[in-house]
Parts: sequence; structure tokens; C-alpha cells
Amino acid sequence: MIDRLLLHICCAPCVSAVLEKIMPEYDVTGYFYNPNIYPESEYNLRLENLEKLIKLKKNNLKVEKYNVKNWQEKIKGLEKEKEGGKRCEVCIKIRLEKTAIFAVQHSFDIFGTTLSISPYKNTMMTNRIGLELEKKYGVKFLEEDFSALYKRSIVLCKENGIYRQKYCGCEYSIR
Repeated sequence: MIDRLLLHICCAPCVSAVLEKIMPEYDVTGYFYNPNIYPESEYNLRLENLEKLIKLKKNNLKVEKYNVKNWQEKIKGLEKEKEGGKRCEVCIKIRLEKTAIFAVQHSFDIFGTTLSISPYKNTMMTNRIGLELEKKYGVKFLEEDFSALYKRSIVLCKENGIYRQKYCGCEYSIR
């Protein structure tokens, strides 16, 4: 029996090549929970492109309600942190924790994230957070480094007409 994987997806470009790699191994359901994305029009554009890609790949997608205010409360005091610093760590934990909870509530075998595909994210930090949440919630975390797939994701986005954003997502990463 193939494991059911709940895959946190930050955006369509990041999941494009990841799905290609993991679909033979897992029954994948995408999970879009990104309250950090700013402004809301950017959130909607990313979601629209993700839905387009997921439809092409014939996967399921679960989408959480946009709630930037909750995210802002949790990162309060970290607004001036450098990209990749403590603010990013808190942001990743917020998103992965929500993913782990959803995975437990809906009986997924494993949860993971596409965040490690980005050359701008700290894969070791992301995997550490995921493994901590595995222990906390009792659902296995897919510890991966998808960074080798980054260039393939660029090709797949061009082939499928998928929007590629120019910043992480939060209002502080725009600068």
C-alpha cells in the first residue's frame, strides 16, 4: 500500500518538479497554507497558478483560508530580521505545524513541504522543524532536500505557463 502524503505547498513553481519526483512513491495531496503571502492579490495569483498546475497533475488540493493577521501576530517583533533569519524560522514553523495537525486530523501517513526546493531557504532548518513536529504530533515527516530540482521547476513553469514570483511571499521579503 502506498503512503498518503500531505504536502505543504508554498507555490506552484516549487511543487512542479517535486510532484514529478515523488508522485510514483506517494499518494499526494497538496496543502496550501501560506498566511505570510502579501498582498492578498499575490496570494490569489499564487493560488490560481497552483490550482492550474494541480489540475494538470491530477492531484488533490486542500486550501486553508487566507489569514495574514494571525501570521502578523505570531511574527510580531521580528519584522526587521534578515531574510532567512528568525522571522523565517517562525514562519516555516507556523505553516508546517498547521500541516502536521491537518495530517493527523485527516489520517495521512506522512507530511512534508516543498520549501527545500528554494535556494533561498535553509533546508536544514526546515527539516529540523519538520522532525520536531513529527515527534510532537506523531506523524512522520518527509525529510528531503529538493534543491536539485530547482532548475527543473523553472523549465516546467515555462512549459505550463505558470507564474513565477520574485519574492518569498511576505511583505518583508519584498525588500
